[in-house]
Amino acid sequence: MPHIVDIKISPDDLNNDVVIRQQIQNSFSGSLPEQFHYKIIRRNIDARNKRVWFILRIELIEKSDLNPKQRVDYKNVKNAEEVHIIGAGPCGYFAALQLIKNGLKPIILERGKDVKERRRDLRAIQQSGLVNPHSNYCFGEGGAGTYSDGKLYTRSDKRGNIRDVLEVLVTHGASDAILIDVHPHIGSNKLPQIVQNIRETIIHYGGEIHFNHFVEDFRLNAGKLISIWVNGQSLKTKNVILCTGHSARDIFKLLERNKITIECKDFALGVRIEHPQQLIDTIQYKQNPRSLNLPAAAYSLSCQIQNKGVFSFCMCPGGLIVPASTSPGEIVVNGMSLSRRDSPFANSGMVTTVDNKDFEAFKNNKELRGMFFQQSVEQKVFQAGNGTQAAPAQRLMDFMDLKLSSKLPDSSYIPGVLSCELQDILPKPIFKRLREGLRYFGKKIPAYLTNEAILVATESRTSSPVRIPRDPITCQHIEIKNLYPSGEGAGYAGGILSAALDGIRVADSISRNFKSK
Repeated sequence: MPHIVDIKISPDDLNNDVVIRQQIQNSFSGSLPEQFHYKIIRRNIDARNKRVWFILRIELIEKSDLNPKQRVDYKNVKNAEEVHIIGAGPCGYFAALQLIKNGLKPIILERGKDVKERRRDLRAIQQSGLVNPHSNYCFGEGGAGTYSDGKLYTRSDKRGNIRDVLEVLVTHGASDAILIDVHPHIGSNKLPQIVQNIRETIIHYGGEIHFNHFVEDFRLNAGKLISIWVNGQSLKTKNVILCTGHSARDIFKLLERNKITIECKDFALGVRIEHPQQLIDTIQYKQNPRSLNLPAAAYSLSCQIQNKGVFSFCMCPGGLIVPASTSPGEIVVNGMSLSRRDSPFANSGMVTTVDNKDFEAFKNNKELRGMFFQQSVEQKVFQAGNGTQAAPAQRLMDFMDLKLSSKLPDSSYIPGVLSCELQDILPKPIFKRLREGLRYFGKKIPAYLTNEAILVATESRTSSPVRIPRDPITCQHIEIKNLYPSGEGAGYAGGILSAALDGIRVADSISRNFKSK
């Protein structure tokens, strides 16, 4: 059994080996040799009291374990059985790696561009308000997470082995700090190279990746998917993993058009709230300025208003607000952080659950009613603007006091913000729940309610408005053979890690099906 101890270290001593060793000695029940070896296996921050501490979980190890070799067990699959994957996000790429391990050949079809080419379209959104519907912050190699923060949080380890996914990311260039941090984060400046490295691994072992390949239709025969239409051409296929992300509205419409069962599901919608990072640091750490070894402080808030959740979402300390629209004529915002998280701003989604009661006006859209509700809010926010990606915004206390902001504070949102009364733009039930939720949070943290903060509309792509039902064992669609819904877009994940884990699960299911034939 490994020897594990938990120690408490001040931020100033985080990298002080002498102090860490002394703390280990003090916490260990037995005697230790003078030159013992250790590694940190978990790192967390405890800021609950007046002093802030790092809590380190330490494993005492043999010297030979200091630098364990990475195991590579990929196979050459150039001439193996083929599996088509629609989407090159974390779900698609980790499904591809798992197929290669299992001796199957992945062929990935991605509507967008590779990570480097994609940057031009992101620049066009930021600077000129031009939205490319195939290449933007949601679509393109790496998926939505690549250019929107790179947080690696998941609340459940029942989906699969989280450590395996993290080790793959480290092998492809991520810092090994993600193996020990309770809230690991890579950063949108580092993820593109990691994604490119994963692509090169897939290709090296015989997989294929095709960019600018847009899936337009499916062909079915007797409840079986037999081919897909891509860029106007028919492509025969035996197995398709569908992992197109939570914003692929054309895919949802395609499924409905082909009478492939889908289901409307709840999601969350609201605004993005931005504070000065220094204020959040002061609230969380009780320090101003914070110690050098402390990261930009984060927060998590939630409550129930009218039996629906109001909560912070995708909190980005030291981050930026970015335009995440996938079509012209809509305003969608999201958050991101670079690896250093050194922006002077802290932003977070501030959203509320929306469900069938909110979708009532769109009931004629049947299972796509949530999607059309979502789109209608985004379009109304755009119409309240000036025809660009400049976003309607309001100071936080002005929002609470129901008055127009005479002047807006500086914001990280590059396309710019426009002073608007958000209560006139957001659906009234959503506005009321957000306002009541913020009032509740202000009672818990009075400094949080300040006119230094700004609300920017609209944060609406929190998760898919559609679920694509699948068999819990085989992972195939409940009615269509050879179609494997997966990841966020199908309603089975919520973030980079969970999407990757779901891709692995589906790849393993397909592999078992091949072996049983």
